[in-house]
Amino acid sequence: MSNSVLPQKDSQQEITSQIRTVQEFLAGGLDPDVFDWQEVWYPVCYIEDLNKSQATRFTLLEQDIVIWWDQKEQTWRAFIDQCPHRLAPLSEGRINHEGLLECPYHGWAFSGTGQCERIPQQTQTTKAEVSQRACVATLATTVRQQMLFVYPGRAENAAKTKVPIVEPLEQDPDGWIYLNTFRDVPYDALTLMENVLDTSHIPYTHHRTVGNRANASPIDLEIMESGKWGFKGTWAQGPRKGTLGRQDTTFIAPGLMWHDLTSKQYGRTLTVVYATPIRKGECRLFAQFPFKFSSKLPGLFLRVTPRWYSHIGQNRVLEDDQIFLHYQERYFEKLGGSANFTKAFYLPTKADLFVSELRSWVKQYKAEPFKSECLPPPLPKEVLLDRYHSHTKKCASCRPALTQLQRLRVGVAVVAALIWGFLPLLMLIQNPISIISVIVLTLVMIFSVLIWLGLGKLEQQFYQGGEIPPRNLPEKN
Repeated sequence: MSNSVLPQKDSQQEITSQIRTVQEFLAGGLDPDVFDWQEVWYPVCYIEDLNKSQATRFTLLEQDIVIWWDQKEQTWRAFIDQCPHRLAPLSEGRINHEGLLECPYHGWAFSGTGQCERIPQQTQTTKAEVSQRACVATLATTVRQQMLFVYPGRAENAAKTKVPIVEPLEQDPDGWIYLNTFRDVPYDALTLMENVLDTSHIPYTHHRTVGNRANASPIDLEIMESGKWGFKGTWAQGPRKGTLGRQDTTFIAPGLMWHDLTSKQYGRTLTVVYATPIRKGECRLFAQFPFKFSSKLPGLFLRVTPRWYSHIGQNRVLEDDQIFLHYQERYFEKLGGSANFTKAFYLPTKADLFVSELRSWVKQYKAEPFKSECLPPPLPKEVLLDRYHSHTKKCASCRPALTQLQRLRVGVAVVAALIWGFLPLLMLIQNPISIISVIVLTLVMIFSVLIWLGLGKLEQQFYQGGEIPPRNLPEKN
C-alpha cells in the first residue's frame, strides 16, 4: 500500500488551475526559466494578401516555408519549403488541377497532410510514395483576426499554445474599423518591439508624420504586471500632454504589443504591432490600427480610403526610424546586447521603463532568438528605403494598384503624344486656323503632361522611400 498523502481539496484545485494555465499559455515552452522562440504561434500573412491559386514563400526563424491553399480541406497549409526528392523549393511549383502541391523539378505531388500522392517517374509496380521519406514536413496553421498564423515548434505543442491575439478585438469584433499594413523591415523583431513600446520617441522621430515636437513632455510609465508571458503597463497622463487620456500598453511575448487609448475627442484607438522573426537582422512587421470613433464621419472616410493609398502613408511613417534602428541594433550588439543593456543604454527617466522591462525580460528568460549569430554588415540607405521588395510586390492591394497606375500613365502619355502630333496637322488642314481649337488642344496637352508627371511621382512611392525624413526638412516660417 502506498504511503503517499493525497492533496487536500484546495490544493488539488490550485494544481488543476496551474495545469490549465500551462495548457493555455504555453508560449515559449514548458521551461519556466527559458523562453523558446520555436514554441510560439507567429503571423505570417494577412489573409487578404494570400492567393489561393498559387504557393507563397516565407522565411520564419531562418526556416523557409511554403504556404498554400488546400482546396480539398478548405484550409491553409504550411510546409517546410523542400521537396524530399532533391530538395527543390516547393514554393517555385504550382497547385495542380487535383489541388495538390506540385514540385517544379520532377512533378512530385503532395496533399495537405504532406503525404506524397504521385511520383511520375516510377513504374506502376513500385510504390515509393508510401515511404515516410517521401513526405514533406508540415507545420500547424490557424487563422485568427484575419491573419494566418504558423507554429514552427513541436507539432504536439501547437494545440496547447495560446495564439497571440489582441484581446480587446475579441470582445466586439464587428465594432471596429481597421487599417492595417505590413513590411519586411531590416532589423530584429526585438528591436522592433523595443521601438514601438517606446512612446516617447513619437514626437521627435515622427515629427510631421504622426508626431509633433511641441507635444513632447515628461512621461511617467508604470508596470502593472509581468512574467514569462510578457507585461502590462500604463501611462496615466497619456500622450499629447495629457489631452487624450490614459494609455494602457500590453506586451505579449515575444512579438506582439498594443497601446490602448480612449479619448472623448476621438473614441477608442488601438495601435497594434506584431514582429515575426525572419532571420537575424530582419523581421516582418504587421501593424493594425483598429478604431471606435466617437462620431461617424472619420469611419466613413477610412472605409472609402483605398488600402494601397494608406499603405503609402504608413510606409513613410515606418521609414522615419528605419535607418537609425538598423544601425542602432549593431551598436547595441557590440556593447553586449540585452545581457549588458544597463551599461549599453543610459535610461535615467521613467519614459524608458517599457524598454527596460523588455530587455530585462530577454535577459531573465534567455530569450535571444538567434543566440550564436551576429548581425550582417549594414545595408546602404537605398536598400533600407526599398519599398517594392519589402512590401509592394507582396501586397494584394499595392501590387495591382501599381500595375493600373502604370497603365494609366502610358495612356496619358499616348494622349499627350497624339495631341502633340495633331497640332501641326490641324494648322495645315484648317483654314483659317481656329485659335480656340489650338488653345484647347494645347491646354489638354499641358494638362496631360502634368498628370503624367504627377502619376510618375506617385508610382515612385511604390518603389522607394524618401531619403530625407520629414522631421529633418527645413521648418516653414
